[in-house]
Amino acid sequence: MSVVALDFETSDKYADSACALGMVRMEGGRVVDSWYRLIRPPRCRVYFTDIHGLTWDMLKGERSFPELWPEISAFLAGARLLVAHNAMFDRRILLGCCRAFDLEAPCVPFACTVKGARRKLRLPHHRLNDVCAYLGLELDHHNAASDALAAANIYLHLRSLGMADEEMMLK
Repeated sequence: MSVVALDFETSDKYADSACALGMVRMEGGRVVDSWYRLIRPPRCRVYFTDIHGLTWDMLKGERSFPELWPEISAFLAGARLLVAHNAMFDRRILLGCCRAFDLEAPCVPFACTVKGARRKLRLPHHRLNDVCAYLGLELDHHNAASDALAAANIYLHLRSLGMADEEMMLK
């Protein structure tokens, strides 16, 4: 069974406002596949351009979350665990989009690499960019593809240090 790391970028504060999604599939302790798409958000105002660089002009021609759902759910199929850095946020967006568009959300537990990093890595801060710098991982921060790959690599590193999935699980 596989593990999928994911990362959402959003256009506003609402849980249905996904505007980018990156996912990375891991099997046998290594990355085997990735998926990335821009997503047309449900509202035309993009409030977080200063964070992720995405604008309405870049997003308005993209497919919406429900239009992408067949691809997203196919990539998630068979995953025993979903992983994200600050997984509470990404879980909120995934479930919020599914709820808003009447889609059946995957019933897969989430593990959080922030939680794992706090337990295993002695750092002053455990933000994604800080953990990546400490581990020597490349990062194009707030690019969903790069953030998802970073979360996957952090997860694999924590597992290599002997950390169990249960130690990173969200409740």
